[in-house]
Amino acid sequence: MTTVLNPYLAFERDAREAMNFYHGVFGGDLVVTTFAEGGMQHDPGDAARVMHSQLTTAEGHTIMASDTPSDVEPTIRGQQISISGDDAERLARYWEALSDGAHVDAPLERAPWGDTFGMLVDRWGVTWMVSIASDVARSDA
Repeated sequence: MTTVLNPYLAFERDAREAMNFYHGVFGGDLVVTTFAEGGMQHDPGDAARVMHSQLTTAEGHTIMASDTPSDVEPTIRGQQISISGDDAERLARYWEALSDGAHVDAPLERAPWGDTFGMLVDRWGVTWMVSIASDVARSDA
């Protein structure tokens, strides 16, 4: 079982442009999903914005990014950290520990795309996203 810690960049409206640039610099595989494609409720004006993008390089580097939805509080705009993988028990422990004194923006639960996902802002203002891969995601998380 594995976990991966990587940067998650938040943009106002430029995630696609930035990620295409990084793809040109680093190569690799770039996957981009819009809010309309992601299966989550969203402001109609956000439909074409990037809900999630991930660049994975041949060297094993990963950069994730998204556009900030128009209805999101400014506290989670900015740079974020994502931790993900298939070690559900370990990731759930991380979530519980990170939750101490945090503001939970999205509880750790099954997301429309199938993974178990949660997002919080810790007591120091750092936004953390925890994602447990769907093939081992717990239905009771």
